[in-house]
Amino acid sequence: MNVLLIGGSGSFIDNIIIKLKKEGHRISLLTGSRYTGTSYQKVFERYNFTYDYTCMSDIFESAEPDLTIYMGAFDTNYRWREEDTNAVKYAAGLMSILMSYASRGRGRFVYLSSDEVFSSSYAEDIQEAEPMTPVGVRSMVLAQAEEMCSNYRKSQDLDMITLRLDHFYGIPKKRSEVREICSAMCLEAFEKKRVTVSPGRSFSLLYETDAVEFLCRLAVGGKHQEQLYHISSPDVMTQQDLGEIIRDAAQEILEATVEVVEDRPVEDRRVLSGALYESEFGNPFFCQARKIVVDILTRMKKHPDQFLSDRSEELSLWQRIYKKAGWLLKALIPYVENVVCFIPFFMLNNRAVGSAYFAKLDFYLLYVLLFAIVHGQQQATFSALLAVAGYCFRQMYTRSGFELLLDSNTYIWTAQLFILGLTVGYMRDQIRQLKRESQEEQEYLTMQLEDIQDINGSNVRVKNALETQIVNQNDSVGKIYSITSALNQYSPEEVLFYAAEMLGKLMKTRDVAIYTVSNAAYARLFSSTSEKSKMLGNSIRYTELGEMYDTLMKRKVYINRQLDERYPLMANAIFEQDDLQLILMVWGIPWESMTLGQANYMVVISSLIQNAVLGASRYLASLEEKRYLEGTRVLERGAFTGLVKAFLTARRKGLTQCTLLRTEIREDQARQKSGLVSSKLRQSDYTGILEDGVLYVLLANTSTSDADYVLRRFAEIGIPCRIVETVEEGGNDAA
Repeated sequence: MNVLLIGGSGSFIDNIIIKLKKEGHRISLLTGSRYTGTSYQKVFERYNFTYDYTCMSDIFESAEPDLTIYMGAFDTNYRWREEDTNAVKYAAGLMSILMSYASRGRGRFVYLSSDEVFSSSYAEDIQEAEPMTPVGVRSMVLAQAEEMCSNYRKSQDLDMITLRLDHFYGIPKKRSEVREICSAMCLEAFEKKRVTVSPGRSFSLLYETDAVEFLCRLAVGGKHQEQLYHISSPDVMTQQDLGEIIRDAAQEILEATVEVVEDRPVEDRRVLSGALYESEFGNPFFCQARKIVVDILTRMKKHPDQFLSDRSEELSLWQRIYKKAGWLLKALIPYVENVVCFIPFFMLNNRAVGSAYFAKLDFYLLYVLLFAIVHGQQQATFSALLAVAGYCFRQMYTRSGFELLLDSNTYIWTAQLFILGLTVGYMRDQIRQLKRESQEEQEYLTMQLEDIQDINGSNVRVKNALETQIVNQNDSVGKIYSITSALNQYSPEEVLFYAAEMLGKLMKTRDVAIYTVSNAAYARLFSSTSEKSKMLGNSIRYTELGEMYDTLMKRKVYINRQLDERYPLMANAIFEQDDLQLILMVWGIPWESMTLGQANYMVVISSLIQNAVLGASRYLASLEEKRYLEGTRVLERGAFTGLVKAFLTARRKGLTQCTLLRTEIREDQARQKSGLVSSKLRQSDYTGILEDGVLYVLLANTSTSDADYVLRRFAEIGIPCRIVETVEEGGNDAA
């Protein structure tokens, strides 16, 4: 299954990646950020794009996800320090993701929400049908996101699921990751040696690995009945209980006295009901709060600098003033520069008044044009005002202010100054705006080109990887079929022996056993590839194999997740219609290969082996009348010779044990004594005639030492026999 994970970094998403990879799924990751410095678990393909990326649909087309998981409330790309800004970004990002997902029209989409959509106190556990009561920007955004997903699902008939995680918590790696109640209380105990609790507050803590198990069980499963599920743990506790757990653990780990301080009582009980989920998928809850509290405090003690050293220091008075007034100082710098430059131009203008060479030169006009060209229209206006003030001040050396106001040249010169200054400043601003727009467009197109190149490179890598997998991978269907189809070249008697050898080759193990079912309760070992694979014995009562039997009868692959030494690590059954025919057992496989993907792999192999085995069985059944002496279970010469050679060849290759016994009964006496001989044999043993015309007995899965018991039983009924090693040996002795 192709899975697309969408969200930021952190241990939660890393655990999801590990779980899905272990199950054999191909993971692609959309990080939601263009920065590549964050570390992630290794995935098949990673896309470093923001959610507002214009070609988001191209990412979905490239990844082709059968399952999309959006971290939602647990997306670390949103820090929620500036709530209004993050609310807009969050809604826009989710809309972009949903539109890209809906454009494909297939695959499952899972959105992760949290218990924050509820704010009231509830006497009973909160059911999925309970109306949301959000309070605050973040909780309202999460509630709106759930509604958005629901509307998309209803309007476009999509397979979308919303999961609300109840009081989710994990082990933080640094102080900035302390966001939920458990780690916050642990940090308070570590830092201040006290824990503040509010009597009357109750909740249910959900550890992140349990949340991963809940999520993956639902997300990669088959059909589901509802579109909204609550994920919660069965352990409901009060904040007082949690405080006492933290106090006891802190006193043991930190070796310090930690005090539990009661805050004002608050009636606040918010516990999500997981009954709906459990009724469909079961309850995989494993972790207890005390164990995780110990791990959190242990990490804080081991890495105190990560939790204590990054506290913001108190700023001094001047630093706070600078921080508050910094924007004002930056805005005043151009005006200060303007005033400073005005002084030399004012002095030059005064000197030029009485000069024969510079009297016609207008320094104020040059000053205004200079600032209009460099800084634009705003500074040109300010410099023009300064120039007018300087001109009036100089004219009042020889004239009164009233005369200056009546002089038309003053207004003409002022108008000329402002017109030229504002016109040049406006043109400067327009040129700057055009350059900025051109640069932004160039940067945008360059970014688009880089993104297209990245996606194209990703598609090429995916294509090459898939081509390599299809052509060369050992687990490809083509390779499996090419290997298992080789069973067709063996005779019907040999198929089961080499099926065990072939299963071991495909499963990459040396320990494989095949049991044939002889009746409704017992199975007999037919072929094995090692001593370890025989540890259940030559004959087993398979109905007493407990969980393994129950799983096989449901036609599922049994996986020994508890590593019980009494059972194989993996087993599968082969049925003909409703009758159990064979049990395939695999022992020596590594723990990391015991995955759902490997189980599906074994199902494919078993199906291909089944075709060859059942085909051989039907072939033998069709020739049954020609294979046996009339009225007996004694095989005729040709059929028995081929069977004996197949067993002896398999014994030589270490695939089975068998013993061949030669009696003194001639072929003409075989019909009369076949019943007496068969009464002393097991159902899995064979009798038949070889080329020398004498009755032989083939003891399946019997060593030479074990055959002594059979020899004694035959001697008691007056049928002497002896052990022979080869078919030729029996024939030569008879001759």
